[in-house]
Amino acid sequence: MSFILETPQRPLPGTYFSTPAAHRESSALSARPDAFRSSSINYPMLSRTSSGRQEIQSSTNQPTSQAAPNVVDTLKPVERAARTINQSLAQETRFPELDSYVGQGISSDYDVAPTAPWAPFQKTKMYEIPDRIFEQYNRAQVSTMMGLFAELNLAWIAIDNALYLWDFTHPNPDLIGFEDQPNSITAVRLVIPRLGVFVSAISHLLVIATTAEILLVGLSRDTSPTGSESVSLYQTRMALSTKGMDITVIEGSSATGRIFFSNRGDNDVYELTYQQEEKWFQGRVGKVNRTSHGLATLAPNITFKPRSSEHVLQMVVDDTRNLLYTLSSTSAIRIFHMTPQGSLDSTINKPFSEILSNIGHMVSRTELLTPAVSIVSINPIPSNEASKLHLMATTSTGCRLFLSATAASSFLSGAVSGKPTSMQVQHIKFPPQQTSQTASPSRALTNLGPYQGPPVDTQSKALDRTRTARRYPPGYFFCFVPQDAQGFTDTLFISSPDPGRINRPQDPSQMMRTTYQEHSIWLNLDSRAEDVGMISPPFGAGTQAAGFGNELAVQFDKPASEFAILTNTGIHIIRRRRLVDIFAAGIRFGSGDDGTGGETVRFIRLYGRGEVIATALAVACGQGQDVTSDSRVAKITDPDILERARQVFIDYGGKPQLNENIVMDQNALALDNIRPSPRHEGLALYISRLVRSVWKSPVITEMVTPLGGLSVASTVRIPKLLDVQRDLTKLQEFLNDNKGFIDGLAGPDSLMHVTTKQDEVALQAEHRALHSLVTLITDIVEGISFVLVLFDERVEEIVLAISDAARQQMRQLTYEGLFATSAGKELAKELVKAIVNRNIANGSNVDTVAEALRRRCGSFCSADDVVIFKAQEQIKRAQEAGGNSDLGRRLLNESLVLFTQVSPSLSREHLVWALNQYVAMEFYGGAIKLALNVAMEADRGNRALSWLSDNKPLPDPREEAYNARLNIYKLVHGIIVNVDQASRRAPSTLDGETTTTAVRVIEANDEINRSTDEVFQYSLYDWYLEQGWTDRLLAVDSSYVEPYLQSKATQTVGHADLLWRYYSQKNRYFDAATVQLDLAKSDFVLPLEKRIEYLTRARTNGSTNNPGYDRQKRQALLKEVSDQLDIAYIQDDVLARLRSDARLDGDRKAEVLRILDGKVLSLDELFNNYTDQAAYYDLSLLIYEVADHRHPTHISATWQSIINQTHATTVEKGQPAAHEAVAETIRSMGTRLQFSESTFPMSIVVPLLARYAQTATPLPPPSFLPTTLLSLPLIPPITILHELATLYFNDEAPFQGRAARRLLARDTLVVATRWWEDGQRRRHEVGGSAASVAGVAGDFHAGSLRGAAGRSERLRLARDAFGGGEEGVVEVSEVLDSLWKDEVFGEGKEKEELRALRRGVDGLLR
Repeated sequence: MSFILETPQRPLPGTYFSTPAAHRESSALSARPDAFRSSSINYPMLSRTSSGRQEIQSSTNQPTSQAAPNVVDTLKPVERAARTINQSLAQETRFPELDSYVGQGISSDYDVAPTAPWAPFQKTKMYEIPDRIFEQYNRAQVSTMMGLFAELNLAWIAIDNALYLWDFTHPNPDLIGFEDQPNSITAVRLVIPRLGVFVSAISHLLVIATTAEILLVGLSRDTSPTGSESVSLYQTRMALSTKGMDITVIEGSSATGRIFFSNRGDNDVYELTYQQEEKWFQGRVGKVNRTSHGLATLAPNITFKPRSSEHVLQMVVDDTRNLLYTLSSTSAIRIFHMTPQGSLDSTINKPFSEILSNIGHMVSRTELLTPAVSIVSINPIPSNEASKLHLMATTSTGCRLFLSATAASSFLSGAVSGKPTSMQVQHIKFPPQQTSQTASPSRALTNLGPYQGPPVDTQSKALDRTRTARRYPPGYFFCFVPQDAQGFTDTLFISSPDPGRINRPQDPSQMMRTTYQEHSIWLNLDSRAEDVGMISPPFGAGTQAAGFGNELAVQFDKPASEFAILTNTGIHIIRRRRLVDIFAAGIRFGSGDDGTGGETVRFIRLYGRGEVIATALAVACGQGQDVTSDSRVAKITDPDILERARQVFIDYGGKPQLNENIVMDQNALALDNIRPSPRHEGLALYISRLVRSVWKSPVITEMVTPLGGLSVASTVRIPKLLDVQRDLTKLQEFLNDNKGFIDGLAGPDSLMHVTTKQDEVALQAEHRALHSLVTLITDIVEGISFVLVLFDERVEEIVLAISDAARQQMRQLTYEGLFATSAGKELAKELVKAIVNRNIANGSNVDTVAEALRRRCGSFCSADDVVIFKAQEQIKRAQEAGGNSDLGRRLLNESLVLFTQVSPSLSREHLVWALNQYVAMEFYGGAIKLALNVAMEADRGNRALSWLSDNKPLPDPREEAYNARLNIYKLVHGIIVNVDQASRRAPSTLDGETTTTAVRVIEANDEINRSTDEVFQYSLYDWYLEQGWTDRLLAVDSSYVEPYLQSKATQTVGHADLLWRYYSQKNRYFDAATVQLDLAKSDFVLPLEKRIEYLTRARTNGSTNNPGYDRQKRQALLKEVSDQLDIAYIQDDVLARLRSDARLDGDRKAEVLRILDGKVLSLDELFNNYTDQAAYYDLSLLIYEVADHRHPTHISATWQSIINQTHATTVEKGQPAAHEAVAETIRSMGTRLQFSESTFPMSIVVPLLARYAQTATPLPPPSFLPTTLLSLPLIPPITILHELATLYFNDEAPFQGRAARRLLARDTLVVATRWWEDGQRRRHEVGGSAASVAGVAGDFHAGSLRGAAGRSERLRLARDAFGGGEEGVVEVSEVLDSLWKDEVFGEGKEKEELRALRRGVDGLLR
């Protein structure tokens, strides 16, 4: 039972479900693993159409182009359609092989046609025996026999010693007689001769056995220019005496040309040997007994054993296995192996009794298989039809015994490639029920319920007294049963496998095993059958057993099989009816209340919806055939039938369905989860069957002529191509006329009937699938037109005109590749170009040729191609006129306009050709313009620029567009090289006028500079730099240079260098300084020296006045540059120190140097990681200065460390005068620190030096302190004096005690004296009047003063001339007074100096 699942399904992305879940049975079936699902099984389900009519929905296994889960279908429409066609063709090759449904067991499944429309065969006409034959027959005296050479449309009759042949299809045939021998004819056989024995005109041999000899007569079939055919006989003068033998059976091997015959007087097999020339002890004709030995072999008519009544009744050859089968008069079957060496080895002898013993376990007792029954005929089953089954034997009761032969080494596989050693009965096909001739329609045709196969009837005598039978691949069975006791008339029973039902069993239990379904018909011949033969070529839908019997696949590709049956009243033609013919008749003579609908449902029930839709489409397109009233087979053109077929295609086409097996995968695209409708399957089936014979075939076949030349021919016959094109054109017209009624082709109007999102997605998928097939149809039609055009030309010349690579592709090109691949289309365009060029060379007008090509095969020669051809012609005319002439220039410009029109479709080959021609004629500007235009058209969405702007991320699909444009830009680069070479070769002016070459160069440069293609400009600049043309780049006057360099400046140092150079050339110094600062701070691998250089340049450029820039920004830039430069200098000092520092070595030193010789580090990093750890105290002070670090304790400690380190280092080195080194360090540091008040404070330096002067070992000279301090250029003596006075007055260690204080006082006196001298000098420099008023130079007492106010002003001016001004004078006076009062100096020079200095200072204060 089935029930509805209550759990809702997971939603499909992009769709909404408004229907309940599927039934459990169908879900379970769809969920079955693929390994347990048959690809050819389709289960029908009942549903209702939109109109409420009950239909059959078949879950057919459609060969649609479904993408796998998680795989996005990105195929082009033609590629998707080609994939569908390939899937359809592959599905058809999986048709079950004969072994799969004729397996071990028994069967009696027949569907006897209830009415004429369903008949699998039909009698088309009967050809009467000519009256002249009857006239000859009436003269017969001894014997007569008749037969057919059906493959040649010939019938024959042997009357006594004469043989007559006639073309039975001719209304008034001529008799071809052979009467050149006197003996009665006993047997006639048509065989294929061995190659090389006869002339090529002889295609067949007539082997004529008489009572005295065997004759070989050559036969040729000639075709006249009018199309009529005639037969000629040739005397070969080959005859072999057979006196004493009664030859009635002859058989030949078509593959090897060997001829076998038998004697009615024995059961031996003889071979007739023949050769072109006689040899020693061997004539041209001979015979060999292949079953006896000794003398009997040489003279078989000499008998040394009792005469046996058993003799050979029939011989048949299976050339696919190299086997010869014989049937004896006792129903024994023998198998002989035809070896490649020419022998005939007997391998199996199977008496009928043994055959009956083999089948005892297969069937219970039946009167149809008893020892009284005989085998009346045997027929081989070729290996390409079945790999296991070898032979079919028909009994006199109408039972068909299918036998397989096996070898010991291949018992399991069943494939016999050598001698078989055993033979077994595999299957028995019993006759139909006796009532089948008059029974009501078969259950299979009327019962729409569950399929139930009928029981096997093993007792039916419907074919009792079978006289003879014949089987033709793929299973056509002709059984002749006497209608009366005398055997004057025969009834013919014909059956054949039903391919549709075999490929689609109706019983689900038969999923893994297909039954032997046959449909059949009874025909009353009203005469006795003499022979039967196949008129049409042997059937074969494939070369392998799988797919061989698929008649449905070839019903539009090959003619229907036809058979001739010779009776004593005439020749009956029996035609195999194709499914398309049966369907056309069925809908025409639809029975019952349902009419056409009822017949259609029956067809769908039997063959599946997809197959029926394909068949209806074929009928609607005029593929159906029927026998007319005048016994002709003609296509059905009845409008009523065509309309009914059209309605079936439209109304029963089904709907697309959601693939429930992958709907749960949320990653799969909704569109790819839709299985197209059966209508799509039927359309794909029909197309694949139309093109199956050409699809995989090569387009051309190359051959070498006897003279060594090239010959090119079409692999597929031109008439066949025309047939395929005509059928596809009709299909194309049908779809175009009815697209408004077909969902998926009706356009937006179809969406009006959509109610759910799921239906909308399904409709989109259906449209995609159908549109792909429609597109492919168009391409196939035009592709065939192109091939026809190709072979209308001298194709050898065209093939030789293309390149070697294209020629190799042409050899390998198949029709599939031509129709459905871009490579095939490109190759076709190459051939079109060769065709046009050839016609132009022959004087044809390009417009006429191109227009003819475009009209016949537009996709291979489009309107754009025509324009290209015209442009090429203009170029050639310009070459003839001269590229620099006015006419040539005009033609070149016209060609440029034409090429520009078709830029989107201009191939690279055409582009390169045009550019080369332009360059050769110095049309440089036009060449550059065309190339740039093609590049832009190739990427109209400008995806390359987008990718470039995003810094070229990888992977990225936009890269492909960029590379495509870059390949074109490289062509422009080549043009520029040519322009430069031309510029160097010719002068720019001549006699004061610009030369033509110079004008062309200017045009090219203007074209480049005017281009707005940013991607091109960037690629051009890249190319300039690759060539080392930096100056050329900087000289380019384009708005793209700056953004190009800006975008590249962050990537490479070279581009950043070019950027600031570019700004400098443009006098944009602030921008140049900004770039230089960025370079100095960048992460590029740059040495510190280079960074300092950039900072120095940045400071210079930033200091340059540059109007138009914000002053504050410039000041901020200069401030940052200065800070960076200060740090960089310190870092450079650290780097220099560490390079020579022996404390570092090995990898650690290399790493430290690498870090320091790179980016400018921060002050924290320099101090903490390097200067502080390495005890570089002077550099630490520099860091304090730059960092504006004012902590006095840190500064004092650092200064103390500097003094101590300098002194200790000097002493350690053994150098004298350590104090001089200390003094030099002080002076040097003062200069480097610029005597900064924060890092070079006298309040710290003076006490430290004073302490050093009194505590150092050895002690410095007495003048060390004042000498060192007074040598500092920017430190005024008053400042030093102030600090010394402070030390003196504080009376702190180590300046306590008379000696220490005396030393300090002496230093103070020296500084004060220097202070006084400097003041006096400045007084005289500033103004002599003030000095004279204050006093005479060198005298501490002023002269006479004129008034108190004037004197006071003059004294103030005099005090200002001394360091510290009036306050300084007061301070010095106080210090000197203290020294005097403390009497630190004894009598002597120092005391006198103190006294004089006091008087002078006091004079300034009075």
